[in-house]
Parts: sequence; C-alpha cells; structure tokens
Amino acid sequence: MRSVDRSLLLTFQPGSATASRTPTAAATLPAAVLWDMDGTLIDTEPYWMSAETELVEAHGGVWTREDALGMVGSSMAVCARTLRSRGVALPDEEISGFLNARVAAGVAAGIPWQPGARELLDELVAAGVPLALVTSSFAVLAEPFARAVGVFDVVVSGDEVAHPKPHPEPYLTAAARLGVDVRDCVAVEDSRSGIASAHASGARTLAVQLIAPVEPLDGVSITGSLRAVSLDVLAGMVAGHVVDLRGEGAPVTEG
Repeated sequence: MRSVDRSLLLTFQPGSATASRTPTAAATLPAAVLWDMDGTLIDTEPYWMSAETELVEAHGGVWTREDALGMVGSSMAVCARTLRSRGVALPDEEISGFLNARVAAGVAAGIPWQPGARELLDELVAAGVPLALVTSSFAVLAEPFARAVGVFDVVVSGDEVAHPKPHPEPYLTAAARLGVDVRDCVAVEDSRSGIASAHASGARTLAVQLIAPVEPLDGVSITGSLRAVSLDVLAGMVAGHVVDLRGEGAPVTEG
C-alpha cells in the first residue's frame, strides 16, 4: 500500500466549481478515495444493457431501456432475479456467466474510460492518496480491470461481500482493508444503490450524474462529470463542504 502524506494540504474556494487542480494549502486530502467501477470510472453500462437485452430476447421476453436503467448498480443476484421474471429460465451462475463474458469482451477491446476518470486517478496517485475499487461486479471483471490500471490498493467485488450495495458493507470493507476511517474517505458513485451504500457507510459521497438520473440526497455532493472534480474539491468535501458541480457557478454549501 502507498504511504500517505497526511500533512499535504489544499486550497478549496467555496463558491467555485472550478477549483485549482494544483495542491497548495488549507484542507487535508481524503484518507482514501473509494471508487465504483461500472458507469463511474468506465462506461460499461452499454455492454451490460446489450447483454441483458440479448439474454431476455433469446428467451422470448422484452427488455426495454427503462428496464436496463433500473438495473444500473444492482447486485448480480438482483439482476438475475429480475431477468428470470422476464422469462430467462437459467440459474444465477449461468446468467452471471453470460453477462460477465459479454462485458469482459467489451472491456478487452479497450478500457472505456469516463471523461476525466483516468486523469483524476493519476492526480490522486501522485498525491499519495490510497485508492480502492468497490464494485457490484464480480471479481472476474473487477480484478482484471484493477490489474490493468495498476493503481488500486484494495479491490472489493460484489461476490465477496455478504451484503452487496445498497448495504454499506462494501465500503466499510474497503476502508477497513485500507486501515482508514471511512468517515475520512470520499466515495465516488453513479447509481442509486451505490450512492445509498456509500452514504450509509459514512463516507463523504460524490454522486456522478451520467447515464442514470441522480436523486438529491442530504449530504451527498454531485457532479455531471469527473472533469469538474479536482483534488481541491475532494479536500473540501472532507472538510464538510457539499458541492454541486453540474453547472457554471454551481453552489457549494457547508455540510
């Protein structure tokens, strides 16, 4: 695990949605940043949606875009149960195997980074901030991605927790493995269940509004793109700020 210089301080300017990306001085960096994978760091949701549609239609059912959006961030058990309700007469392991294989094939063609994701990861690594990957995807997808990227100190996949998202266990597990207080961490999520999981864990939560709509939740910050997120913004969140970075002049409030 990389060491963290807890004395590294940043300037955070309330009221500014475009804080400097250069570390200066004022508030402490997060003890760690805990990342969701699908939809947040990488744009795999189209692969999941396509695979779900293919599977349901192969069994004579209908799967709409609204159905697919409803599955964003769901555990594999929830997804399998829902697909069976649409006529997919297969056990969990066969459903998960099919979906994972389709998504893995898509990612193998090239990591589909969300805008600003790779750059923000690199800045956090340069600043010495530990990183965890906390995903509902199974290890068969999470581990190869983590190895390819090479920046995560900890990986918590959906098949290794007793209670997947929206339960807080995945984020609490990641913080425990890193040896940090989850309340000093920032968790980055894009789905309803993921945001609920991160928020319930006590982590400072940043919701990224991308493919699925994000409902406002007290104490949860929000952005429309990771490009708007700087180290200063993350430090401000740890200091108690709740930010909205979805537009020019977006508000920043005290938590």
